[in-house]
Amino acid sequence: MEDVTDPSFRYMCKRFGADVVTTEFISSDGLIRDAWKSRAKLNIDEAERPVGIQIYGHLVEPMVEAARIAETARPDFIDINFGCPVKKIAGRGAGSGMMRDVPLMVEMTRRIVEAVSLPVTVKTRLGWDEDSKNIVDIALRLQDTGISALTIHGRTRAQMYRGEADWTLIGEVKRHPNMRIPIIGNGDVDSGPKAAEMFDRYGVDGVMIGRATYGRPWIFREVKHYMATGEIMPQPSVEERVAIAKEHLAKSLEIKGERVGILEMRRHLSNYFKGLPDFKSTRLKLVTSSDPAELFSALDSVVERWSDFDMSAAVPPSLSHEV
Repeated sequence: MEDVTDPSFRYMCKRFGADVVTTEFISSDGLIRDAWKSRAKLNIDEAERPVGIQIYGHLVEPMVEAARIAETARPDFIDINFGCPVKKIAGRGAGSGMMRDVPLMVEMTRRIVEAVSLPVTVKTRLGWDEDSKNIVDIALRLQDTGISALTIHGRTRAQMYRGEADWTLIGEVKRHPNMRIPIIGNGDVDSGPKAAEMFDRYGVDGVMIGRATYGRPWIFREVKHYMATGEIMPQPSVEERVAIAKEHLAKSLEIKGERVGILEMRRHLSNYFKGLPDFKSTRLKLVTSSDPAELFSALDSVVERWSDFDMSAAVPPSLSHEV
């Protein structure tokens, strides 16, 4: 999730129980050209482990070199993104655009597996469009390259994030008699009951949660609580959300410094408070202020004004938001 899963957000997700996290995807071209923004995304912290560095690109040699560079940052694994549906990525053959050239996808994956000593994982989709849902064949061919695990998003590239994710083919991949590697399902998991259903119905080895974490890193706590007890946790109160937002802001400032730390927090801060009534003016402060003291003060004002609001009535961030 570009510009979302930065180090401070990954820290928050881990704190709330995420078992594994990955970096924002990193352009192979950016890495081999030593672009500062791409290189900065290699920064990982011990508290994040296990953590993977996710790379994308459309040419074999740059992707192999990018994987070698990523390996020097000492992640726990390298993840190849064959799933991003965004036009500027897929349109030039990277991300899910690679699904239009399966032999190239397989060759690229094989070369990367051979080039690094770390485990390599892949994330992809069901197919390019409704007429080419070839994920079962793709999964078997990718397994033969030596990857350690495969994550499948239950939509085609043509669907983007529209409609409901179809996990049927994910289940077919998992149940295939020749499938030996772990299969991780992804798509529309936004609650404990939904995660439990995907484990029970489709037998996947893991569930990846992406967009539902946006403004809600505590979803991992909710899922684990439901899996352990069968009970749905109450939503965090306004006071707890403010405390979480403050911790996240402080971590972002610590990692990125004042200017960048604040800029990168703007996409997160107001999302912690989705559903609060008459929040527009406070939201404006949270997404425009460049002063840490003003931001912390604005967060304090949220408690003062909305401390009695029942967040269980609030609408969670929409899964329709493309990130």
